[in-house]
Amino acid sequence: MKIKFCGVRRAQDIEYVNEFTPDYVGFVFAKSKRQVDLEKVKFLKKNLNSKIKTVGVFVNEPLGSLIRISDILDVVQLHGDEDERYIKTVMQKLPNKEIWKAVRLKHKKDLELAQIFDVHKLLIDSFSADAYGGTGKSADWNLIREANVQKPFFLAGGLNVDNIKAAVEATNPYGVDISGGIETDGAKDRGKMKQITEIIRGVI
Repeated sequence: MKIKFCGVRRAQDIEYVNEFTPDYVGFVFAKSKRQVDLEKVKFLKKNLNSKIKTVGVFVNEPLGSLIRISDILDVVQLHGDEDERYIKTVMQKLPNKEIWKAVRLKHKKDLELAQIFDVHKLLIDSFSADAYGGTGKSADWNLIREANVQKPFFLAGGLNVDNIKAAVEATNPYGVDISGGIETDGAKDRGKMKQITEIIRGVI
């Protein structure tokens, strides 16, 4: 079970990440309370354990800037309304990068349609009419189970210490993506990161 800690933006966050060594760490380039820019990520990466892969989270990013920023990343996560044409171009322009597409799950057909995308992995998040992600709302686990997703996927959306074991057992994802669930008062919380890591790696 892979772990991705997302929304990292402080030097202190990097210290916590290095301590618990998730498989991936996410930097949000889209407009968000967790948004970072290219220079900030370059600075944070200097002290990041090189074994941890970096993921850039983008929402409807102009292609030119996405390609420029992706130079410092291992994975590009498309979390907006990117269509097949856009995704195909990204795959062609970045042949050495892993590309993920987020699905904001509202109906079962959302997952059925998403599986046709030519990407390496999916990320299944909850749907919100007000935001593209980071809402703290849980995705519909029953819909995920019914959809029988064939591509490897990360489960996101409202995951925390209290529900992550049940979420994983219900959906059997490739990995989990946690952001708000490892925060207290808007900042990454070392204790919660430790607990999540122990649950995923110690129990499941």
